[in-house]
Amino acid sequence: MIDALLNARVYDLEQPRYAGLPIHPAHEPGVSLTLHRRHEKEAAESRTGASALLVMAEHTGTHIDALCHQAYDGVMHGGVEATPAVQTPTGFTELGIDTVEPIVRRGVLFDVAPCASVGVAELEACDVEVRPGDVALVRLGSGALFGDPEAYLAAGGVTAAASRWLAERKPFAVGADNVAWDAIDSSDPELGSIPGHTILIVQSGIHIIESLYLEELARDGVREFGFVCLPLKLRGGTGSPVRPIALV
Repeated sequence: MIDALLNARVYDLEQPRYAGLPIHPAHEPGVSLTLHRRHEKEAAESRTGASALLVMAEHTGTHIDALCHQAYDGVMHGGVEATPAVQTPTGFTELGIDTVEPIVRRGVLFDVAPCASVGVAELEACDVEVRPGDVALVRLGSGALFGDPEAYLAAGGVTAAASRWLAERKPFAVGADNVAWDAIDSSDPELGSIPGHTILIVQSGIHIIESLYLEELARDGVREFGFVCLPLKLRGGTGSPVRPIALV
């Protein structure tokens, strides 16, 4: 097993993090990294140290949503009400990202690119099997636009119908190479804005991973892989930045 892991091809599925990266308007200002210690030539000794202050929202860049991230009529997944005892000033006491174990699962890729609105027909055409507990990733092709924030934010998303189709297959998590899984301006007559978040997180207890980089997986024709993703143990957090990888 160790030899298989060491010999596996590793695909890095994280987008770079930097000031000015494309981000959903609800999570601005994004990333700020500022040096507060620097290497100085006239220091007290020859050895010097440098370190930086990192400030960013949980849902910045490549990240995973906790189940407390969404509620419908004030109720989160499993019937947990977002009361002051649960939703505290310092985080959630239930369903926080710190409750998510390290993710090591079978992953599958639905490569529908180029596509601005991913429906059931697009997913079915990929002929990919999703098993319960899998991580199902969807490539719209928008990951290649990450360096152009305006184009990236306008790249579309997964429809409510496609989210329901995936939820029926009971994956542990889904993910996409766009900013919000759903299209930013998407709406459903019953569920309201970004309906996939309600369908997947609130109704089904399925995590969403956003702003993935899937170009190399698609280029090499990879459709099934080992998926590894380690959310930070941010106590009570609504999400976490992640650096997911695919092992083939």
